[in-house]
Amino acid sequence: MGQWLSERLGQAFVVENRPGAGGNIGTEAVVTAPPDGYTLLLAGSFNAINATLYGKLKFNFIRDIAPVAGIMRTPLVMEVNPKFPAKTVAEFITYAKANPGKINMASAGSGSPQHMAGELFKMLAGVNLVHVPYRGSAAFLTDLLRGEVDIAFDPMLSSIEHIRGGTLRALAVTTATRWEVLPDIPSVSEFVPGYETSGWTGVGVPKNTPPDVIEKLNGEINAGLAEAKIKARLADLGGTPIAGSATELVKLIAEQTDRWAEVIRTANIKPD
Repeated sequence: MGQWLSERLGQAFVVENRPGAGGNIGTEAVVTAPPDGYTLLLAGSFNAINATLYGKLKFNFIRDIAPVAGIMRTPLVMEVNPKFPAKTVAEFITYAKANPGKINMASAGSGSPQHMAGELFKMLAGVNLVHVPYRGSAAFLTDLLRGEVDIAFDPMLSSIEHIRGGTLRALAVTTATRWEVLPDIPSVSEFVPGYETSGWTGVGVPKNTPPDVIEKLNGEINAGLAEAKIKARLADLGGTPIAGSATELVKLIAEQTDRWAEVIRTANIKPD
């Protein structure tokens, strides 16, 4: 998308990674940048989670970042090591209820989208899984492939080749309906009514950025999402475009923030 915007607007778009604190360091860098349209934030699910997870942030994401446009929505996959005895979500729930506190659930860290997807499953399915936080997906995938942990909810991008190769068993996708990339894999909601979650990314800018700048960026991003090569690239990543207005992204962020706030408070989740 950065390359697309660079070509369309005649400006160099430099992707600068600012890791740390679950994405809060990068977000703060944009919050404090001049509101001139030259500093953009690749926002995502983590921002909606962090709004409640971290109690003393120096910014308020909803107040201080102006949404511009959505980019992509990506399902997570409920997956186990092939040696795990359950082959379906129904079998997994039955096994988990018969073995409370004995199944290890890996995640990319406390409060990560993977962790939140697992906590939502625990709440709605009524099962007791032991959370094992790691520092990122790569670390826990290694242990999941070895069978040292039992289950994970992971973005499709990280796991799809393992699923296709048979080294991981996909039980379900986390979206409300089946995902076209893995059409034979059911959705969790077919077994757990009301369950739905997915990762999302979008673009935001500092508050007080001029409306005409936001409108211009929104139009160019949506044009990119309609372009065949970008659509194909997103499909390769297991995602689907979420083109639309800035107002639609505002609504998505508000809904996601409220939903994860409830899960965080109910499960008493704290950051690492």
